[in-house]
Formats: sequence, C-alpha cells, structure tokens
Amino acid sequence: MAYNPRSSNRPSSMNRRGSYNNNQVRKNERIRAPEIRVIGPEGNQLGVMTPKDALAIAKRLELDLVEVSASARPPVCRILDYGKYQYELSKKQKENKQGSSNQKIKEIKLRVGIDTHDYMTKIRHAEEFLDKGNKLKITLQFRGREMEHKDLGLEKVKQAIVDLNHIGTADVDPKLVGRAVTVIMSPVPEAKRQKKYDIE
Repeated sequence: MAYNPRSSNRPSSMNRRGSYNNNQVRKNERIRAPEIRVIGPEGNQLGVMTPKDALAIAKRLELDLVEVSASARPPVCRILDYGKYQYELSKKQKENKQGSSNQKIKEIKLRVGIDTHDYMTKIRHAEEFLDKGNKLKITLQFRGREMEHKDLGLEKVKQAIVDLNHIGTADVDPKLVGRAVTVIMSPVPEAKRQKKYDIE
C-alpha cells in the first residue's frame, strides 16, 4: 500500500520519532524530493541539486546516494559506500547499547564530621568509579542532632562535587531527602578524564 502523506498513520518503515529505520533508509532511485542538499564522499558540500544529478555523480564514483537527514529542508543526502555505512552504523549502535548496559551506579557515603583523611579516601574511590565510566551517587546521612547542621552537610556534598569536577559532573543540584543529602554524578567523556588522586 502506498503511503498517503495526508494519512495519520506512519509508513511501516518509520519509527516513533519520525525517522526511517536503518533497513529502510532511502537511497539512490528511492529518493523522491525535488531538490536535495548533497554531501560528497569526503564530507565536502556539493550544493543543492536534483536527486537525478546527485545520483549521476554517485554512480560515476561507483558509490550510493543515501538520505541522511529526511527532516531537513531540503533533505540532506550523502554520497558514500552504503554497505560500509550500514556496517559502521550497526557497529556504533552496538557500542552505544553495550556502553549504556555496562554503566553502573556506585556510591560513597559521607558524614558531617568526617575527617580529612577519611574524606580524601572516599574522594579517591569516587574518582576511580567515575574513571571507569560508572555513575556516582554521593550520600551524606544525618544522624541524631546532626539534622541541626543541614547546611554543613550540604556544603560537604558540594565540596565533593568540586573535588571531582575534573572527572564528573552533577546531574542535578544536591538536595535533602529525608535525613540525607544526595546527588548523582556522571563521568565526563572518556577522552577528557584525568585522575588527580592516587589510591593509597
């Protein structure tokens, strides 16, 4: 059944975000837009032209014309090796999936009156967790009359965030939940990670 653009139903090749699934990417003669913006095989801009003219260039180079951004106006197409493109796309998606499934949340626990040596031990372990690509949960638990010093507990957690800002960033500001201050930190991109503290 042909896709009717006036229909509220998406074509079967579209996902929920409105883009096309990898195995249904428009390429070569399937590209129907009257004009497209073309990117060459080296990433160079070739300008706006008809799909017919762009396909002629691709065929001359023994490559494919692939639509890489259908939502752009005009749509963006690239001249490339489609088999290699599919392989690289599949590989990247697999790596992203593995990375997200391997990420764990590690935790360190602080106290309002923690001494400097114990505090730095906690920070070193926190740095190690973030360096390995894990998320980090920092928890400061108040006990008994320590609740009278909530501001000191909050400042201690903020200090930990500062001491780890070279390797992680807080997802949100630390907040008091019940009798504890908590915050979640995420590691910076791997290429930017650089450890400052040595594990004793």
